[in-house]
Amino acid sequence: MASIRRSKRESDRLIVAQNQQDSARPIYVLNGPNLNLLGEREPEIYGRESLADIEEAVRAKAREHGWSVVFRQSNREGELVDWIQEARAAAAAVILNAGGYSHTSIALLDAARALSVPLIEVHLSNPFAREPYRRHSFISEAAKGLICGFGASGYLLAVDALAAIVKAKKP
Repeated sequence: MASIRRSKRESDRLIVAQNQQDSARPIYVLNGPNLNLLGEREPEIYGRESLADIEEAVRAKAREHGWSVVFRQSNREGELVDWIQEARAAAAAVILNAGGYSHTSIALLDAARALSVPLIEVHLSNPFAREPYRRHSFISEAAKGLICGFGASGYLLAVDALAAIVKAKKP
C-alpha cells in the first residue's frame, strides 16, 4: 500500500512538473503556402489583415494566457513538417493553418499525428463553402479541432480553445 501511495505521489509530481513545463513552453503558430500574401491576395476571401497583423494579435492573446509564441510561415511543405516535429518537444500546443497543403499533404498529417500536444487547425475562409477540392483536410484527422470561416479572428479563437484544453489537462 505504501508503494502505491509513493508511486501515486511520484506520478503527481511528474504531472505537476509537466504542467509547469507546458506553461513555460510557447505555442507554435505555423502557416503554410501563400499566407505571406495575406492582405494582398484575394482580400474578399481571406481578409485585409496581413500575416504580421495576425501575428501581433496572436501574441497579445497568447500573453493573456501566459504563453509566448513561435510564429512562422513557409511555402515549403518539408519546412512545415520540420517545424511540427520540432514542436513535439518544444511547444505547449500548435495552431496550424496549412493553407493548400491541408487538402493534399499526407506528410503534414503524419507529422501532426506524431504530436503529443494539442493541435488546432485554422482556416481564414470556410472551405466547406468553397470549391469541392477544398472540403477535405488531411490535417483535420490529427487535429483536436477545426476553426474556419472567421477570418483572422479564427487564430484568436484557437488560442482561447488551446488554453481551455491545456487547462483542462491540469489536475
